[in-house]
Amino acid sequence: MARTKINNAKQNDVEAYIANSPMDTRGKLEEIRAAIRKAAPGATETMSYFQIPGYSYPGYDYNGMFAWFDLQKSGLNLRVRPPVIEDHKKELEGYSTTKSVVRFPLDQKVPVPLVKKLVKASVRIMKEKSKMSQSGA
Repeated sequence: MARTKINNAKQNDVEAYIANSPMDTRGKLEEIRAAIRKAAPGATETMSYFQIPGYSYPGYDYNGMFAWFDLQKSGLNLRVRPPVIEDHKKELEGYSTTKSVVRFPLDQKVPVPLVKKLVKASVRIMKEKSKMSQSGA
């Protein structure tokens, strides 16, 4: 299985992001990070967009970015490409969502299988969009 490519400076940035988060949230941040990396093997981990951890594959629009995560007082956010949230609205009932963000409450377990599913869908959307633009559709 391919490993996630991590530039040492970028990895340290993500690790610093997690280390600088409140102690009681670090485990959840590590869980979502691991789930994204497992769902998107070979992806590059970066902090270059929005100064939050993000993941990309080279050669696609938006610099290949397809998923991000961050911590807010109101919860742990997973950011994915539209229309992933809309396409999974039944599975996301009970979670706060926007067009591209799902917020997981801090007092609940990270739904790792759901995170993986959303990330895989975001990668698929990115790749499909690229095929459509290459074919002139």
